[in-house]
Amino acid sequence: MTRQAILDLARREIGTAEEPAGSNCVKYNTSYYGRAVSGGSYPWCCVFLWWLFQSSGEPELFYGGGKTASCGTLASYAKKNKLLTSGDYRPGDLVFFRFSGKAIQHVGIVEQVCEDGALVTIEGNTSTESDTNGGAVMRRNRAPALVVGAYRPAYEEETMTQEQFDAMMESWLERRAKKEPSDYSAEARTWAESKGIILGDSAGNKQYQSFCTREQMITFLNRFRNLLAK
Repeated sequence: MTRQAILDLARREIGTAEEPAGSNCVKYNTSYYGRAVSGGSYPWCCVFLWWLFQSSGEPELFYGGGKTASCGTLASYAKKNKLLTSGDYRPGDLVFFRFSGKAIQHVGIVEQVCEDGALVTIEGNTSTESDTNGGAVMRRNRAPALVVGAYRPAYEEETMTQEQFDAMMESWLERRAKKEPSDYSAEARTWAESKGIILGDSAGNKQYQSFCTREQMITFLNRFRNLLAK
């Protein structure tokens, strides 16, 4: 899957840094310019993303297969081609940042979206000391307020087979079956178990945090009916 392959590659690049520090001499620039470069004219946060798509065999998903080292130019391309989004960010999105002023200053790729809206990103040419010129590939945690928008490449739709879905559900249900019940049901559980209404599965799991099928429901009702008939 293209999106996953690019994110996997980005993760493997975490820790790659300029040599020497502060030089902008890094393998992504060497690949982009076709030679080793050095100096302040070669920022590479955007170049890092270009390299990811090139190396993943999907160059057309970044800037239409072209080359740009400019975050602003990349954002303009995304807007022109209706690939720019300003919310509902997803893994694989290329997010633009503004830390001060009005211009876009930096770009990275979203790895994860947190429940509070914060983004976990993988970025080139960053550090905890310098967001926009830090000299290394790092995983960063970014507040939504810093995000200007995102370029969403036209990834192929990632589909799940029925077999994969079934296996995922089976695994999820097994985990639910083993979850401990909440305290508020303690009295009711003690009664139901003492009366033989709740017996549990072959492994002894009472499955209080799992779902109840119709088969299980009528079995519980039948046990309760037999209890009343005694």
